[in-house]
Amino acid sequence: MKPRFPFAVLTAAALAASTLGLAFAQQGVPPAAPPAAVASGALPVPPAPKVEGTAWVLMDYASGNILAGHNIDQRVEPASITKVMTSYVIAAEMAAGRLKPTDPVMMSENAWRKGGAGTDGSYSGFEVNKPAPLEQMEKAMVVQSGNDAAIALAEHVAGSEEAFAALMNQYARRLGLKNTQFRNATGLSEEGHYSTARDLALLGRAMIRDFPKAYAYNRIKEFTVGPITQNNRNRLLWRDPSVDGIKTGHHSKAGYCLMASAQRGDQRLISVVMGSSSDDQRTNDSQALLNWGFRFFETHRLYDAGKTIARHAVWKGAEDEVQLTVAQPLLVTVPRGRYKDLKPMMDVPKTLVAPIRKGQAIGTVKVMLGGKVIAQRPLVATGAIEEAGFFKRLWHDLLMWWESV
Repeated sequence: MKPRFPFAVLTAAALAASTLGLAFAQQGVPPAAPPAAVASGALPVPPAPKVEGTAWVLMDYASGNILAGHNIDQRVEPASITKVMTSYVIAAEMAAGRLKPTDPVMMSENAWRKGGAGTDGSYSGFEVNKPAPLEQMEKAMVVQSGNDAAIALAEHVAGSEEAFAALMNQYARRLGLKNTQFRNATGLSEEGHYSTARDLALLGRAMIRDFPKAYAYNRIKEFTVGPITQNNRNRLLWRDPSVDGIKTGHHSKAGYCLMASAQRGDQRLISVVMGSSSDDQRTNDSQALLNWGFRFFETHRLYDAGKTIARHAVWKGAEDEVQLTVAQPLLVTVPRGRYKDLKPMMDVPKTLVAPIRKGQAIGTVKVMLGGKVIAQRPLVATGAIEEAGFFKRLWHDLLMWWESV
């Protein structure tokens, strides 16, 4: 019999039992079994509600999974949803110490002429050629969708709206928005200014995740500048207490648009509806999508970043095995009642030879549902494994040769 090198890889079955926690044994006498379809806890998910619009998507915030959508990668004009990126850039620059909430922001004549009361778009009403605190200007942009405030903020941050748009695009690339390009800070129609339903959902997700304080402005229902009080145009804030954002948009080319987010319990969803025919339609469709998503889907955290989920044997190493983890948490969104049907699998190399770097990618962990991969992450080494001494390496050379013949 060939000598065998100790090989300690956690199998898929063990992985399922130890990390997914799929044992549901309960104490006591069970009640009479209901009909099989109910007992399984896994009712078929009905089709998503019918949505009127050019493009739309429903995304789970925690996992980033797309639950439903139509034309999600089609380029569309984002209208005032653009201001979410304007908010993101301001929050990022503030976090970097380059801006302060108390900074005086001048309402320039340019900002007033392009986005003020004399235009067809929404405006905030700050006096021209007078400053206002950055935080007040930003709230006016977010709550009132003030185009004048957006332009004034862009000029304050980058010197001009054109320069600010270039900054927006840099952040868009950093966030992985692959089909997005900004030409201005307001969302007013302009050639080459576009995004997609998917990219906008990712932007909303990033805003919630990275800058929760700035995101909280989106739930403010009204804001006053001078003698003028204006309501937030997101009517879901009044209709559904679980909704806390995000942004409406409208102009003749874009139609009526709404990026919404709601949290019920531990679950948060993000919906994006683009190109709707009316304010009522975008509101009703967004509400229907959110209700459908919360009713029929649930999200689970399967693996935490940095926590060992498997071990793999190492040849020619100072240690005989390496611990494996995921660099980012692995979450999945599944139809309600299907958690117990998840099946984890690992795809790892048969032979692993030292040295190994900390964080080195070593295979992949996949999560299957119904024979399909619904999530996967690279498996990485939790620590470095140095090369063994001369004699151990020589011995392992012999064992590896013996294994191969």
